[in-house]
Amino acid sequence: MKTSNKQHILLRYLFVISIILLFTAAIIYNMFKISVVHAKEWNNKADSILTKETILPPERGRLLSDNGSVLAANLNYYTARIDWTCEGFSRSSFMDSVNVLCDSLQAFCENKKSASDWKKELMKQFEAHNNKVYPLFTGLTHAQFVRLKSFPFLSLPKNKNGFYSDPVVKRVKPYGQMASRSIGNVGEVENMEGQHGRSGLEMALDSLLYGVPGVKRRIQLTNRIVDWESTPAVPGYDITTTINVQLQDIVENELYKICKETDAVWGTCVLMEVQTGEIKAISNLEWSEKLQDYYEGRNNAVLGYEPGSVMKPISMMVALEDGIVDDINAAVTNGSSVMEYGQSVIKDSHGGAMTPRQIIEMSSNVGMSKIILKKYEKNPDGFRQRLEEMGFFEPFNSGIGGEQEPIISKLGHANRDRVALTRMAYGYATLIPPLHTLAMYNAIANDGKYVRPHLVKKLTRPGSDHDSIVPITYIRQQVCSPENAEKLRIMLRDVVYGNAGTARRSVQSNIVEIAGKTGTAYTVRSDGSYGDEKRLAFCGFFPYDAPKYSCIVLMLRANRGAAASSGVVLRNIAEKMYACGLLGNNNNYDSASEAKRTSSTKVKYDKAPTLFYLSNSNLINDLRSFLGSAETKMFNAPSRPASGVPNVCGMTIREALECLEKQGLNVRFSGKGRVVSQSLPAGSGYNKGTMINLTLEI
Repeated sequence: MKTSNKQHILLRYLFVISIILLFTAAIIYNMFKISVVHAKEWNNKADSILTKETILPPERGRLLSDNGSVLAANLNYYTARIDWTCEGFSRSSFMDSVNVLCDSLQAFCENKKSASDWKKELMKQFEAHNNKVYPLFTGLTHAQFVRLKSFPFLSLPKNKNGFYSDPVVKRVKPYGQMASRSIGNVGEVENMEGQHGRSGLEMALDSLLYGVPGVKRRIQLTNRIVDWESTPAVPGYDITTTINVQLQDIVENELYKICKETDAVWGTCVLMEVQTGEIKAISNLEWSEKLQDYYEGRNNAVLGYEPGSVMKPISMMVALEDGIVDDINAAVTNGSSVMEYGQSVIKDSHGGAMTPRQIIEMSSNVGMSKIILKKYEKNPDGFRQRLEEMGFFEPFNSGIGGEQEPIISKLGHANRDRVALTRMAYGYATLIPPLHTLAMYNAIANDGKYVRPHLVKKLTRPGSDHDSIVPITYIRQQVCSPENAEKLRIMLRDVVYGNAGTARRSVQSNIVEIAGKTGTAYTVRSDGSYGDEKRLAFCGFFPYDAPKYSCIVLMLRANRGAAASSGVVLRNIAEKMYACGLLGNNNNYDSASEAKRTSSTKVKYDKAPTLFYLSNSNLINDLRSFLGSAETKMFNAPSRPASGVPNVCGMTIREALECLEKQGLNVRFSGKGRVVSQSLPAGSGYNKGTMINLTLEI
């Protein structure tokens, strides 16, 4: 019996030892295969992992306004999540803290969801475990995430609560749609790593903003493989633009207002500093049927269009420089038509003999054509060549994405080329971007100095103590003589203040003296013929006696003439800048300025925009029902005092600013939405330049 038990035990030991030996043999065999037979393959695989290099994207630089305000920058946003299946998840801590946590979440969401609703949702997720990871919030800023992490339970170590975040880098524009098209957008670009500029400044300056990518690879440490930054990424430059936020706001608001009033298809406006060529504001508004409003559309400021009569002062500049015209007050033979050369006759209603001043003032097509024909009739292409010598076709490299160059076709000696020459003289048969037209008018305001328009002021590398200043450059040091520039300024002033000026009824201002030129051009159909739609332009500068700013406005299919649409935009911009003290003036109204305002100068102002308010209670209730909110705030129409401080309660801030600043008041406001209170009672007396504080609520 003892012998059989001993044998049975020995057999068991033998079986166990055999199994161990088999496993040992299998391990040794596989080790031999890996380290000897397949050693080369495994070594190559290890090398591929450890030697593989991946691109480390750099931090994209910021776009800044002229005073350092951020126009576009990368920001981290976070998605906060809870992993209920996290190893070490403390169920007891969660149950003990859930009530206090839900109170904190209610306050965090500003009462959008009650604490009881939060508890129901969290308990459902906690008990069901249907979602291993529960997304608590998305799109959190860094400050919001830090605050959330301080809440009860969420403040525990990660292995206790499963709380973590996924950071996402987004390109943010703090000013929203302001100059959005000029600033541009970023995104994936074909055949390029990382996020790159796709439009506007983001695209034009991408090589500077993007920086230099770094390189990382994986290395073997004692107990793990980690990522190692072998070549650090170099962050992109912070680029300070020439955009002034206050001027940009004025330009966008005034362009929007007139586009809205005139039902324009689109409108574009560029405001430039005369002496430096700095583009201080640029706006491109386009009507959207989907939005039923205007949005920041394509950048028409740098696309080529037939300019119409705003080309005439440029043609007159050529005539003055070539000696075709000397005395701008001497009459020239004009008549009512230009010879047809076998083509259609060019006519206008002026006729008779006119001076060069009158030709520009009354915008005579025939007069301008005959002046240019005096020298270039036998050599039609000489006019284009002269413009080329003046630098008219040179690229600006302004920093605006999609910038085009002017197109004026080469001409021969046939009669049709002579007809084309006459049309070029007054702005047809050409494709000229508004920015190029503006640059020439800016030269007229700048005593002939042809400064290069630009949007970039300086470059700064993060962490560096040195800035790279972008200098003022000139396309031509003098595109025309100072004497001829002065003659052109006189002629452009006549357009606004002359007895027969095409802009006298709409652009005259007794606050800021403006000089400029209207221009109208019909759109071209696909078959080459002219359609009924008009592009309406006004280009000029102000103040006339010492020009500080030049400006061009171009609109498509506005229901008014060029002066009453584009010209009014420029006039309103100039007057608003004066009211804000931005033209080197004191924005406090003194007796002298008041006398100037009430002088006998003829001024035509457009009527103030009509403001619509809800007064019918049934309509209000229907609207509330439609909006699905009983808390929707409605505003009654404010009473209009006969004198004193206007009543702006119930207005939007845009409407209130326009109303109050036209009365000479300086405005401060806080909050957002509509005006609910004003510091100066309606109807009370005040002095020009008095400050009024407004409170806004949604």
